[in-house]
Amino acid sequence: MQTIKFVYWEEDNAWLGYLQDYPDYWTQGETLDDLKDHLRDLHQDLTSGTVSGIRRVDELTVS
Repeated sequence: MQTIKFVYWEEDNAWLGYLQDYPDYWTQGETLDDLKDHLRDLHQDLTSGTVSGIRRVDELTVS
């Protein structure tokens, strides 16, 4: 099992959010639990290798 971070907020009676590593790809849900389900599905889509050209945030160490 893997843990991933996500950003979320409530707006106009909907829950919006995105995966922290993939901020270009938002999803929404009717409840927070519904949003989490959509985020899990989104993560599967983005990491399955079936979608090309996905932009991702990463870290770089510089001196």
